[in-house]
Amino acid sequence: MTSSPNPTSAIIVIGDEILSGRTKDKNIGWLAEQLGAQGIQLCEARVIADKKQVIIDTVQTLSKAYDLVFTSGGIGPTHDDITTDAVAAAFGVPVIRHPEAERRLILHYANTDLEFNAARQKMADIPDNAVLIDNPLSAAPGYIIGNVHVLPGVPTILQAMFEGLKPRLPGGIVMTRITVQCSTGEGNIATILSDVEASHDGVSVGSYPWMKPGNFGTAVVVSGLDAEITTAAAKAVEAGVRAFGAAANIVNA
Repeated sequence: MTSSPNPTSAIIVIGDEILSGRTKDKNIGWLAEQLGAQGIQLCEARVIADKKQVIIDTVQTLSKAYDLVFTSGGIGPTHDDITTDAVAAAFGVPVIRHPEAERRLILHYANTDLEFNAARQKMADIPDNAVLIDNPLSAAPGYIIGNVHVLPGVPTILQAMFEGLKPRLPGGIVMTRITVQCSTGEGNIATILSDVEASHDGVSVGSYPWMKPGNFGTAVVVSGLDAEITTAAAKAVEAGVRAFGAAANIVNA
């Protein structure tokens, strides 16, 4: 684990359909916002194929590197949904037909005109000793094993399940982020930004150039866990850019 004062995390998006471009990922950005709002630092996100050994290796690597890992995709009823088998192998445990998961699915399908067939029964297969994550929309649960939180790929279902999961997650200090809009290119103010970051402990300064018809500039985002130091750094950016001769204004805090 890292030495960050906040819990650290990683996201693993699993699916050939994402890598092919056929399906556009909508989970990384949403999860990043949710984690940040809870003071959990997202350090890494990977998109990987539906290949068992790749999933095993990625889960083992990231679960050792970070406090929390979240996966999306590959826990449905079809033959290419292999995430559960791979995650179980990563932790060296068998996959079992989970009685509570099965009970929830039987109850769910009893209220529909859909058959609880062998493919759907597969969604009750869970790594041994895993803790279920409730699914309020379609009943098929996710689960937690070790520090890995296994979620579905469908964004609406993932979001509903994550809302129920949030109270179980550790929290931290929510990052303060302040934007300074500057009416000059980032190359002109690179040294200013570097100096501000170096002189304000724990602060990170990012620059994001933008262009509009007849105009261009740089949005500078100052981030840090200490609100007072972060605010001071943002004011230093503003003052430094103005001293250079360009307009600069803090536009949000």
